[in-house]
Amino acid sequence: MSADSMAQFDVGIVVTFALYLAGMFAIGFWAWRKTTDAADYFLGGRSLSAWPAALSAGASDMSGWLLLGLPGYAYLAGMEAIWIGVGLLLGTWLNWLLLADRFRTATEHYGNALTIPEYLSNRFDDHKRILQMVAAVFIVLFFLIYTSAGLVAGGKLFNTVFGAPSHWAVLIGCLCIVSYTFFGGFLAVAWTDLVQALLMAAALLVVPIMAWQGLTGSGSLAGMDANRLNPFTQADGQPLGAIVLVSSLAWGLGYFGQPHILARFAAISSVGEVPKARRVAVTWCALTMACALAVGMLGYSYAQRHGLNIADSETVFMVLVNVLFHPWIAGILLAAILAAIMSTADSQLLVCSSALAEDFYKTLFKRSATPARVLWVSRLAVAAVAVIATLLALMPGNSVLDLVSYAWAGFGAAFGPIILLSVYWQKMTCWGALAGMLVGALTVVVWKNLTGGVFEVYELFPGFILAAAATIIVSKLKRPTA
Repeated sequence: MSADSMAQFDVGIVVTFALYLAGMFAIGFWAWRKTTDAADYFLGGRSLSAWPAALSAGASDMSGWLLLGLPGYAYLAGMEAIWIGVGLLLGTWLNWLLLADRFRTATEHYGNALTIPEYLSNRFDDHKRILQMVAAVFIVLFFLIYTSAGLVAGGKLFNTVFGAPSHWAVLIGCLCIVSYTFFGGFLAVAWTDLVQALLMAAALLVVPIMAWQGLTGSGSLAGMDANRLNPFTQADGQPLGAIVLVSSLAWGLGYFGQPHILARFAAISSVGEVPKARRVAVTWCALTMACALAVGMLGYSYAQRHGLNIADSETVFMVLVNVLFHPWIAGILLAAILAAIMSTADSQLLVCSSALAEDFYKTLFKRSATPARVLWVSRLAVAAVAVIATLLALMPGNSVLDLVSYAWAGFGAAFGPIILLSVYWQKMTCWGALAGMLVGALTVVVWKNLTGGVFEVYELFPGFILAAAATIIVSKLKRPTA
């Protein structure tokens, strides 16, 4: 590529990125005008209709992992990667089917709770607020890891597209995300997520179509041998073991405990909107994950055919966009990665700030704090969490998929079983919930650091099972409190 064409490419990317960010900031400004207290800042006044609730949940769930981590996994492993997609699709459907309407009703019934820790405290009549404090600690810890994954993805985007040094790339991504989340709160996050979800879907649909055309025109699908096309074998031809299969499908269990997704359930305007939102969410999830897998598979074949050197498999989407599209179109498609990153990181920052403001500041230090004061504490918490997550993201050797899988497992095991049981089982107790949360989180942390044999199973699976068992056993030992 000549120097002139590179300059033209850079101009196109810069302009499209600037227009995209301007649109997000405009939504943030509109949301800021409508945000007057903590209830607005954390849940948007429980005013979301089906479409923004569904697409905001999907976009905040998938993050840069959808355009970087999953295509990168498919690039390396072939059709083996489909099982993560199957697990996540089933998890999405079951989460909306089993939990959405009940959780929406429960959070309003138990003291109009704005956060998961507050809901758990109210649900189990936890006057000492022990459950609330422990839940808030886990939310902050795991979201620091999760948010850093988004910033790593943002760093890869700016590094690959603009050649920016990785540390500057991470800082740029952080500033973009914090800017509108700080002021606009939940409404800004939800409505920007809707736009971002549509942009992500469009980009993921277009890129594999163009890659397929480029491959068929060259006469063959290079590298697409039987092993890579077989979902029951690894790329090297080895049979797919039970541990790999169970680990991949287990990703779906994580949905029941993700605070940023549960917040969408709590914020939906009425239970009557849930069935429509479920259909929208499952359709979007199926389309985008199928296309993400296609990007990785076809990207591998395209690289083999055309001699492309993709050193980092998680950049395959970006490489295809650079090669296949005119600079101005490429800018729009690459903005989809920024959209994916922002749609999750903003939600994580918001939930994290709510834990710090509502569950720590207001509960421990200033019970008489006015809504306006809590609102500003929340905004300051957004900035503080972003700074710490940025420092974690700057650590060398971080993989988007590894960071996301660890945080996803932590939330899924710590909160998934107790949230599910809390809306279905009236005899569940406060001590049971606390035991389940602790066992789930600690199992994930310990299991992650063990290797060999059964310890190769994704830590979410044993964490979820053991947490559910601990909750049930301890609840039966203790007298119900709610």
